[in-house]
Amino acid sequence: MAIATLTRDDPSSQADTLTVEQLTPVIGAEISGIDLREPLNAATRDELYALLLQHKVLFFRDQQIDRDQQLAFARNFGELYAHPTGGLQSHRIIQPIAATDFIKHDVRENHWHTDTSWRLNPALGAVLRAEHIPPVGGDTIWANGGAILRGLPEDLRAAIDDLYVVHDYQSALARAGEIYPLVAHPAIRTHPETGEDIFWINFSLKPRFVDLDRAESDALLARLYDEVKKPEHSVRFRWTPGAVAFWDNRAGLHYPVRDYGDFPRVMHRVLIASDDIPHRVRATQASAA
Repeated sequence: MAIATLTRDDPSSQADTLTVEQLTPVIGAEISGIDLREPLNAATRDELYALLLQHKVLFFRDQQIDRDQQLAFARNFGELYAHPTGGLQSHRIIQPIAATDFIKHDVRENHWHTDTSWRLNPALGAVLRAEHIPPVGGDTIWANGGAILRGLPEDLRAAIDDLYVVHDYQSALARAGEIYPLVAHPAIRTHPETGEDIFWINFSLKPRFVDLDRAESDALLARLYDEVKKPEHSVRFRWTPGAVAFWDNRAGLHYPVRDYGDFPRVMHRVLIASDDIPHRVRATQASAA
C-alpha cells in the first residue's frame, strides 16, 4: 500500500500534514492527520477534493463527529440534497433525523448501485458515518466504474457503447407522495471533472436498456453484473467506531454487505447535490472543443 504525506504551506490548516494511504491500485485511500470536527479552510477543502477525484472514495477513522459536524463537512463540497423518501429503495429506514438532507438507515438488502441515479441530475457524492456497527461484518465495497469499463470484454463494451439505461424508482416515490418522470442516462457516462468514461448502471433500481426488449436487456445486464463483481475493481472497507467515508457518486458503484444478521447496524448518510446531467463526451467531441 502506498503512503504519502502531504505538507501544507498554509499555517491555518487544522494539521501540519495529511497522510494518504492508498488502499488498492484502482480505488480507495485512507486519510489521517485531520480532525473533521474542525472547520476546513479553503486549501484543505481543495486538497481533499483533489484526493477524492483521484481515489474515488476517501476513508477517515476515529472521527468522533456529531450530526452537525457531518453536515458541515459535507457542505464544504456543495449544496446538500434532501432525498424525498429518506433512503434508497433497498434501505429500510429506522428513524429520519430531519426532513431535509440527513437520514438514518439500516441496509437490509442491496445490489451494486449508485445513489439517486433515477434523477436527471444525480448526487455528486455522499458522506457516510458509522454510529452503531456489528463487531464483525457490515463492510461496504466501492468499485471504480472506469476500471469496470476498461475490464469489460470487447463484445460487452461494444454492446453498451451507445445504450441508455432507465432506473425505475417510481413505486418508492409514489409511496412518498412524490412525482418524478422516468429518465434515461448513458450506460457509459463521462465524469464531468476528470473526463474519464465510467460504467454507470444502478442494479438496485430495476434497470433496463432503452431500445432493447426486456429479455435481451436482462441477459445483457446479467453478464455485466458478473463483470462488476470482479474484486480487482473494488475496495472493501471494514467499519470501525468513528469511521467516515466520503465518495464520488459519479465515479462508480458501491455495495453494503448484509452479513450481520439482526444486529441493528446504524449509519448516517448525507448526499451532496450536483447540477451535472450524466452525459457522454466522445473523443471527436473533446477534440473539437
